Amino acid sequence: MTKTPYFAPQGGLPPQTQLLTDRAMFTESFAVIPKGTLTDIVTSNLPFWRDTRVWVIARPMSGFSETFSHYIVDVAPGGGSDKPELEAGAQGVLFVVEGEVSLSIEGKDHTLSVGGYAYLPAGCDWRLTNRSEQNAKFHWIRKLYEAVDGIDAPEAFVTSDADTPIRHMPDTDGAWGTTRFVDPDDMRHDMHVNIVTFEPGGVIPFLETHVMEHGLYVLEGKAVYKLNQDWVEVEAGDYMWLRAFCPQACYAGGPGKFRYLLYKDVNRHMKLR
Repeated sequence: MTKTPYFAPQGGLPPQTQLLTDRAMFTESFAVIPKGTLTDIVTSNLPFWRDTRVWVIARPMSGFSETFSHYIVDVAPGGGSDKPELEAGAQGVLFVVEGEVSLSIEGKDHTLSVGGYAYLPAGCDWRLTNRSEQNAKFHWIRKLYEAVDGIDAPEAFVTSDADTPIRHMPDTDGAWGTTRFVDPDDMRHDMHVNIVTFEPGGVIPFLETHVMEHGLYVLEGKAVYKLNQDWVEVEAGDYMWLRAFCPQACYAGGPGKFRYLLYKDVNRHMKLR
C-alpha cells in the first residue's frame, strides 16, 4: 500500500461492546464529525461511479452552511467515472489522501498520487479512474461557481502538497502557515481549498469571527479547537463544519504537526436576494 502521511477512513463497524460516548456534535453554529463515525453504514453511492463509495461530510443545509459539499471518495481498483459531475455550474477540488488515481481533464491525462491536488472549473470535461491495484481515497469539494461579468473564469490545474510552499503567518516564527494552492488576490476564484499547518505549540491567537464558511478535515496530528463557546479535542480524521461567523481559535499541542484541509468561500459580494 502507498505510504501516506494523511488520515484516510477505512470503514468497517465498531464492536457491539463499544461505548456510545463520542465527540460527535451538531450545534446551531458548528458540527464535529469524528473519524470513528465514518463507518461502512454511512456511505453513499453516486450515479455513474463504478466500484465507488462516498462519505458525505458536508452538504448545503438551509440555515447552516450553504455554499458547498464535501465528500471523501473511496474508489476500488478499476473503479471511477466517465461522467463524474452532473450539476451544471459546479466546480470542484480533488485532494488525494491514499493510493493513486488517473485523472483526465479536457483529454489531458494526469496521475494524482498521495498529496495530489486538482482544481476543476465549472463545465470542464473530466474523468477519473483507479488503475492501480489498491483502493484510492480522495477529498472532493464542490461549489457552484459564481461568475462575475468582466472577470474570466479560472482554468483547471493540477499540483500537489509537496510542490506548493507553506507561507507562514507574519510574527509567528514559522509556527503557523498555509499551503495556498490559489493566489488569494486572484479574483477569478470564489473558493479556496488550502492546507493549514501548525507546529506543536502553534496557535490561532484570537477568536476568528468572519463571513467565510469553513470545512476543516484534519489530515495529521491533534489539537484543541475553540468553536463558538466550546473547546473540542480533534485529531487526524476528524471533520469540523463551521457556519459563517462562528468564533474559532486553535491550540496545537503536539507532539507532531497539526494539519488540516480547509475550505472557505471568498472574493464575492454577499447575495441580498
